[in-house]
Amino acid sequence: MATVQAVSRSLTAAERVILTAINSGASSLSLVGSAFIVLCYLLFKELRKFSFKLVFFLALSDMFCSFFSIIGDPSKGYFCYAQGYTTHFFCVASFLWTTTIAFTLHRTVVRHKTDVEDLEPMFHLYVWGTSVVMTVIRSIGNNHHHGHISRVGAWCWAQTGLTGQVVHFVTFYAPLWGAILFNGFTYFQVIRMLNNATRMAVGMSERGYQSDARPDMKAVNRWGYYPLILIGSWFFGTINRIHDFIEPGHKIFWLSVLDVGMAALMGLFNSIAYGLNSSVRRVIYERFDLLPDRFRRLLPRCLRPRGQQQDSELVPLKTEGQR
Repeated sequence: MATVQAVSRSLTAAERVILTAINSGASSLSLVGSAFIVLCYLLFKELRKFSFKLVFFLALSDMFCSFFSIIGDPSKGYFCYAQGYTTHFFCVASFLWTTTIAFTLHRTVVRHKTDVEDLEPMFHLYVWGTSVVMTVIRSIGNNHHHGHISRVGAWCWAQTGLTGQVVHFVTFYAPLWGAILFNGFTYFQVIRMLNNATRMAVGMSERGYQSDARPDMKAVNRWGYYPLILIGSWFFGTINRIHDFIEPGHKIFWLSVLDVGMAALMGLFNSIAYGLNSSVRRVIYERFDLLPDRFRRLLPRCLRPRGQQQDSELVPLKTEGQR
């Protein structure tokens, strides 16, 4: 991923081999997880609702981010730039799609708007447009004509020195932590509102309403973990970049291991949290219904639907056109 391009300097050859293996292994897991969500969306018409459509584009971005991170740089010259910039583009797009999911949820639950599907063109303009701008800005200071290209092991990057570090921080980590803060604030407001609604229902002793609210509260508890995915994936990378500013040219190997490994697992974390919801589990389990019981028992527990849970953990995203 984008962070891999900055952690290999000042490391020994053996340490770079270890980082390469960690990146390839973790990125492969993310690629498989993201591709699974993409295939589910394409194969099962039942999942093609607006809420899961946003998850599809998130998984698609993660899938390409992981793929280009794995292939590295098998050649020289312009391919190196293409690989580095493409990885940067899709990684930025990935965490920007999480903000559209948070925004849609907030607009539907807190503001009681039903026009979220009409905003899809704006979402695409915002995500892909911002990703392009950040990728173009990243090229500032690069010399594409004099062979000034930095390449270590399987990776390449374009910026070196203080200017490169500043540009990388501005074009990647600044929007990343902006997305983390936005998601955290948005989910806090959504969770607080639904918690208040549940307490009101309990106070009014409306047993039927309480029963309907319980499945939604399971989703609420899950939403609270969404901002932690980005934090967990990029916390060590952020610390590593700050350390680069303080002590340039001196790398902490264990910090680089956590940096590369956690960042490469972002796609896997997103596919599990956002994509592997009850709707997906139910659709898959229904397909296995056609098989004998002994084969259905082989289905992993995480893919089995849980009772009569709502069709999706993103149920408040349903609009009038989907009812």
